[in-house]
Amino acid sequence: MTSSDPVLEIAGAALRLRGRELWSGLDLSVRPGEFVAVLGPSGSGKTTLLRAVLGLQQLSAGEVRVGGSTARRGDRRIGYIPQQRPLPPGTSLRARDLVAMGINGTRFGLPIPRRGDRERVDALLDAVGATTYADHPVGMLSGGEQQRLRVAQALADRPELLLCDEPLSSLDLANQQAVTAIIDRERRERDAAVLFVTHDVNPILDHVDRILYIAGGRFKLGTPEEVLRSDVLTALYGAPVEVLRMGGRLVVVGAPDADDHCAEAHLHEAPEEVGAA
Repeated sequence: MTSSDPVLEIAGAALRLRGRELWSGLDLSVRPGEFVAVLGPSGSGKTTLLRAVLGLQQLSAGEVRVGGSTARRGDRRIGYIPQQRPLPPGTSLRARDLVAMGINGTRFGLPIPRRGDRERVDALLDAVGATTYADHPVGMLSGGEQQRLRVAQALADRPELLLCDEPLSSLDLANQQAVTAIIDRERRERDAAVLFVTHDVNPILDHVDRILYIAGGRFKLGTPEEVLRSDVLTALYGAPVEVLRMGGRLVVVGAPDADDHCAEAHLHEAPEEVGAA
């Protein structure tokens, strides 16, 4: 694969779950260093799309290729950052041990430290700003600190493709900015491609190259300027939708799935569970 070849290719993809078609005819090609955001209402199949790329979900039609080969489970060219979910307070595993699982966690049998593993763990902890609590029990860390460790895990194998599933959910603004900056640095410095599922585009809008917006079984792919428009979202939802700028933030008004019909880039949505449509 050359530096100009797509890292991710999705061709003619369709997905039906429980008798309902989430989307069909989806084509998406993501090149090295490109940042693609995936938006849409809860239940539109955003997380399920990531599962297909991870080789965990079979498509109804079409194919997914990573680095020129069919997507498969356990592909170490892919890094995965899950939603922020607090670990139990009593979890005694140290921060550095959690990161180390990203290095040796997929080996067969018991993990055996290799020469250079500790140095790699230290480098990852430094990269995500977690050095000061490297030896602290993860159960005692804040949600933002735990999420930095999950990012470090995802970067352990220097992935070509970084899949992010609502990684900013439940984080305060400072940690949202910090986690976004780490992800963006990885794609700029190492040319990693990023596919970023989110319910609020505002924290990442300055970094996004293209947006895939899925709604009502349909989708639109393009630049933020091409997709985040009143006429485009109205066509996707089949109902009047307004996209406004207020205080430097995008606000979507009137989307049919909104609880209060005024939500910042679908901030009202509940995060999709891994494994659920």
